[in-house]
Amino acid sequence: MNFLITAKRFLLSALLLYVVLKILFFSGLLTGYVQQIILLAFIAILTSLGLNVIYGYTGQFSLGHAGFYGIGAYTAAYLGSLFEVEGLPGLFPILFLGGAAAGLLGYLIGVPILKLRDDFLAIATLGFGILIRVLLDNSDKVSELLGGSRGFIGIPKLVNLEITFGVTVFLILVTRNLIFSRFGQFWQCIKDDELAAGVFGINTAGLKLMAFTYGCFLAGVGGALYAYLYSFLHPSNFDFLKSIDFLIIVIVGGMGSITGTIYAGLLWVAVIEGLRIVLPIQMLELRWVFIPILLILVMMWKPFGLLAREESGFLGLRGER
Repeated sequence: MNFLITAKRFLLSALLLYVVLKILFFSGLLTGYVQQIILLAFIAILTSLGLNVIYGYTGQFSLGHAGFYGIGAYTAAYLGSLFEVEGLPGLFPILFLGGAAAGLLGYLIGVPILKLRDDFLAIATLGFGILIRVLLDNSDKVSELLGGSRGFIGIPKLVNLEITFGVTVFLILVTRNLIFSRFGQFWQCIKDDELAAGVFGINTAGLKLMAFTYGCFLAGVGGALYAYLYSFLHPSNFDFLKSIDFLIIVIVGGMGSITGTIYAGLLWVAVIEGLRIVLPIQMLELRWVFIPILLILVMMWKPFGLLAREESGFLGLRGER
C-alpha cells in the first residue's frame, strides 16, 4: 500500500476540518466553553486511541488507562513548572516527555503483568490505576508543587486549537501507519490467537509489551495536553471512572477501528457535556441515567461497535479488514 498517497488524503481531510473549526472559533459563534469542549474531545480521541491499540488491536484488557493519562498530565505540568515553560517553543518537548514518562512506566509495569491474560490482566491494571490515584493524592510528600489531594495549580494555559488538533492528527497518522505495518498485523494475529501466533514464530511477549508501551505513551500525551488546557489537575480527574470513559469510547466506536474511536470520542464528549448544557442544574445528575440507556441502545443496535474493524476512506483505508 502506498502510504504516501493515503497520507495525503488523510491530511487533506484534516486540513479541511481544521479550516472549518478555525472559522467557527474565530467567528465567535462558539462560546469559550464549547471551544474548550471541542479541544477536550480531541484529547479523549487521542487517549482512547492508545487504549484501542492495547485492547482493540492486541486484545489486552486494561482498566488502568487513566493512571497513565494522569502520569502524563502530572509529569508535563511538573516539568513545565520546574523549567518555567510559558510559551509554545518549550511546550512540545514537555508534551513528548509527558508521553515518554507514561510509556516508560507502561513498559516497566508491562514486563510482569502482561504475563497475565483476560480477567487477571484487567484486575492487575485496575489495581495499578488505583495505586496511581493514591500516589497522586499523596504526591505533595514528594514535592509540594504537585499539590497532593489539594490539586496541582498554576499551570499556564498554553494549549489551543492548533496544538491540540495538530498533535492529535499527527499521532493518529503515526498510529494508523503503525497498525497497518508488519507490527500492527502481528498485534492483530496475537489478538485472534496468541498460541497460534507464537507457533508461527511471532514474539508475542515482545509485541504485546510494545503495544502496551505505545498505548500508554498516547495516554501520556493526552494527559499532558489536558494539563495545559485546564490549568488545574486533581487526582480525582484520573480515577477508575475515567478509565471506564476511555473503554466506553473504544467499545462503542468498535474495537480495532481508528475511525470508530474518532467518531465515538466526539460522540461521548458531546453527550456528556451536551447534557450538562441542556439539563437544568437541579436535574444534572440525571445524565447518568440517560447515558447508560443510550449505551444500551447503541449496543443493541451495533453489538460490536459502530465501526468494528472498519475504516473510513478519509484515513486512506476503506472497508472491512
